[in-house]
Amino acid sequence: MEKGDVTVILLILIVGIGFLFFRFQRWLNGPTKKRIRIPKHSEIPQDEVVELLEGAGFDVLAGKTKIPISMTLNDKEQLESRLFIDYFVQKDERIYLVKVAKERKPLEMTGSSIRDMLLAYSLIYPEADGVLYVDMAMNKIKKITFHIEV
Repeated sequence: MEKGDVTVILLILIVGIGFLFFRFQRWLNGPTKKRIRIPKHSEIPQDEVVELLEGAGFDVLAGKTKIPISMTLNDKEQLESRLFIDYFVQKDERIYLVKVAKERKPLEMTGSSIRDMLLAYSLIYPEADGVLYVDMAMNKIKKITFHIEV
């Protein structure tokens, strides 16, 4: 092996190590892929809400999902409750949770009312890109995203 061959091999090794280092740094600093825990067992009913969502370009991924919640009161009394998410939908690689408006409990479009009624859903699924509030009486879909500063 001649002296020029060693130089070429060292140059190739330096370039290869530099490339691997650059790719590793990019992998470390790159955005993390979102993984959302979408329930696979739920059925998707064919109703007006699904038609409205699909008409707006959303793909319905899952139907009504129950999220059980247990609480302890004063370290003694065990309480049970649940939250329901009506649908999980996707559009342009973005996942949204869907809540359908109810006649007996309408949502006022104020910051405090939206926070009180919908923030919990966003906190349970932080991987989601927002909450869609579907009002079938007005045939409207409202996209709500929360930005929390701590």
